[in-house]
Amino acid sequence: MLTADLPAVVEVSEGVPQRRGRSWPAPTAAVLGGAALLGWRAAEYGNWIVDDAGITFAYARSAAEGLGPVLQPGAEPVEGFSNPTWLFVLMVGRWCGLFDRGALFGIPDYALYPKAVALICCMGILAACYAAARRVSRWPALVTFATGATLAAIPSFVIWCFSGLENALFALVVCVLAVHLFLAVLDERLWTPLTAVTAGALAAFAALTRPDGLIYLAAYPVVSVILVRRATLPAAVRCGLYSGIAFAIPFGTYLLWRIIEFGRFVPNTAVAKHQAPPTVYDLARARELVHYAGAPAVIAALAVIGLALWPPSKWRDGAAALLVPLALAVTAYCVLEPDWMAQFRFATPAWALGAVVLVFSTGQVLARLRKYGRTVVVLVLAVALIPSGAAFAEASESYRADEDVPVCWIALRFGRLFNGYADILGLQHGTLLTPDMGGSSLTSRLQMIDMAGLTHTRMADIIAGNDHTTFGDYVFEELRPTFVHTHGPWLENNITTDARIRRDYYVLQQSQDPAVPDEDWVRKDVVRDRHQLERLRDYAGTAIPPLVEVQQTEGCGPTLRTGQTLAG
Repeated sequence: MLTADLPAVVEVSEGVPQRRGRSWPAPTAAVLGGAALLGWRAAEYGNWIVDDAGITFAYARSAAEGLGPVLQPGAEPVEGFSNPTWLFVLMVGRWCGLFDRGALFGIPDYALYPKAVALICCMGILAACYAAARRVSRWPALVTFATGATLAAIPSFVIWCFSGLENALFALVVCVLAVHLFLAVLDERLWTPLTAVTAGALAAFAALTRPDGLIYLAAYPVVSVILVRRATLPAAVRCGLYSGIAFAIPFGTYLLWRIIEFGRFVPNTAVAKHQAPPTVYDLARARELVHYAGAPAVIAALAVIGLALWPPSKWRDGAAALLVPLALAVTAYCVLEPDWMAQFRFATPAWALGAVVLVFSTGQVLARLRKYGRTVVVLVLAVALIPSGAAFAEASESYRADEDVPVCWIALRFGRLFNGYADILGLQHGTLLTPDMGGSSLTSRLQMIDMAGLTHTRMADIIAGNDHTTFGDYVFEELRPTFVHTHGPWLENNITTDARIRRDYYVLQQSQDPAVPDEDWVRKDVVRDRHQLERLRDYAGTAIPPLVEVQQTEGCGPTLRTGQTLAG
């Protein structure tokens, strides 16, 4: 751990002696205290896991069982995930009996395990923070705890770190990369092979955790360009090559496997989302983060950071190693296609690095000032943060009341409910076309067809315009799914206004509420008679209203298993 036992030494930073020694209680308390705040905030969202995480859960189950990278047994291999390292973490959990097996301490392990790993990752972020703070602050434990408290106050960070997705792991590796470069600058070993290779390997880990992690390959060379001098130029160029090679070996190996296995250079998810090439105008999206954090708080933070960087110092050189990854994190958020989910899912590394930079800078400024100056700085920050705190509290409360698509609700509504349809028809096999893949793929015995294209190669190509077959022709003339479900924005693909759906399908239920459009259909040739159709409609009329009324995050039981129905 980064708080490991080290020989006692005295270091000087900004003219202030810094003692490093055999002191375990303070750093341990700081890391655990900050993590406790994060865990407390995360607990406010209960067992909520976002449905997108369920897609990776399904792939982890298949891979751990030796079925390969498939969404369901018997499905074609498709890279419907974009987080290989997180997928591996879930596989290890399943092999160890900690994930996708049942309940742990009365909590479903499909919720507890990813949240526990997320908490460990948050502890890693704080441990990395302490490793850096002990080099530049008289109060490294306080700086570490303050960083944890700052992150715990940001709903976006808490929500997505504990959503079941890879956000916490991604934020950890980005923070470790930033701290690695920061310490290398302070120790004057930035242009050494070990530093370069480690930076390249960490960038590769980030790129294999999220596709936008590829941007952190630029962290080491950009920091080098900022700090390089004529005398160090040859070493900087040489180490830049080492860093590139260290990145290329693991990432290139995975890329080669991707091409061989899936026949694509990018994940299928990237094709389905139709990521456009970035433009300079995308950077204007940074104002979304400014608005979320609060303009007064951002202005005050920039002022404090500016004051901390004002005098030339070793700290200022080290700060470049923190600011460059932060700038890359904000840039990555700006150039990614906007996400339909709330609370800025793609901004997690920016919040983590932003908190580290702000707290470190505040500590540097306070260390230089006398009592009156410190009081002024603290008061200005407090006043600037009051509107942000109020907005964060409102955002947290609002999200708890209306969380993004819980995996449990999807398992109930599209997995177990459609298994019930199949039972009434006496079907052991069939297909279901729907846009929600997580909980449904974990519980449905029907073969899932992804209307959004994330886990379906041909559908992704049609959505991206790479395949000129129309959506309707593909669905009605080639796929001919047993069941069709569509709702909300997915009705815009005109699947249920196409004349062929009434030619080939019976409607089982249609929501009469225009605010919540929701439709289930079954192919006519699998329905034996009118009596069976009425049974299907009666079942839908009884089972669906309670599910639509409340999108449940609880009530799925300890496991999500193929073939489960609402009755069991």
